[in-house]
Amino acid sequence: MTVGSHAGSFAGRTVVEVPADGPLPAADGPTAWRIAAHDWDGKSTENTLSPGFRDAFERLVDRAGESVEALVIGSWGYAAFNVAPIAQLCEAAPRLPNLRALFLGDIVAEECEISWMKVGDVSPLLTAYPGLEVLRVRGGEDFRFSPVRHERLRRLEVQSGGLPAEFVRAVLDSELPALEELELWLGVDEYGGDTTMADLAPLLAGERFPALRRLGLCNSEIADDIAEALAAAPVVQRLEALALSLGALGDRGALALAGGQPLTHLAKLDLSHHYVSEDTVAAVKAALPGVWVDLSDPQEEEEYDDETYRYTAVSE
Repeated sequence: MTVGSHAGSFAGRTVVEVPADGPLPAADGPTAWRIAAHDWDGKSTENTLSPGFRDAFERLVDRAGESVEALVIGSWGYAAFNVAPIAQLCEAAPRLPNLRALFLGDIVAEECEISWMKVGDVSPLLTAYPGLEVLRVRGGEDFRFSPVRHERLRRLEVQSGGLPAEFVRAVLDSELPALEELELWLGVDEYGGDTTMADLAPLLAGERFPALRRLGLCNSEIADDIAEALAAAPVVQRLEALALSLGALGDRGALALAGGQPLTHLAKLDLSHHYVSEDTVAAVKAALPGVWVDLSDPQEEEEYDDETYRYTAVSE
């Protein structure tokens, strides 16, 4: 499955498209400006910056740079060929002094499959914007992160159909003292999602991110293994919300959560998009009175040549 719709809101703000020409539309309330230029014509040179995106971005910064607090980056030409505008964003940092929230990669499947999105190392964005509080990045091919220290980042979301273990390890090696929310879409091995339980161990042990209160390990084909580890993981005791949504969670993982350490201190447990039986759904909810347990969007396993298959919500 794939990503099918653009963000309508981001970081508590309504997303408003930046027009190709003319003045910016009037903003009614807090706004996240969205820039996109799906202008690849088949003749563009691979690994170059899209001229259409470059010009659209410069127009926004020239018109309203100092007032921009949230920015959503859509198609940068054709994301499988044109280079992501990370360098351009970094160079523009002095002209975007009040940017607090950034979403790089608001691209749907009909524009470019997530596994094809060529992004590069996104950590320079944090270095360039020391005041950034929310960063969401989406990508697949050449999707990288380098360990970084950032004093103000409160929420980090990484969306992928196959998140490399090297990316996960670099995030966990970063110093993010203000980080309250972390969401990682781990994806599937077929598309590069080779993160193991050993890679996640420092996070689950509570050794990373002292301010962390909301954790999502989502879109994972090893959701049952993660759930079993979380059933006894020290980090859980300081969480307010936990998500294993979008993945291949089944009865094994759900029962482990219900029968493990107490989870009644959670405000929300998000297990949506799952392969949990109706009896186990009932058992989980009964074990967690007072917790908002989301077990919506049940899935059916598929069988082929005597093999059973489960699928994450987003892979290709």
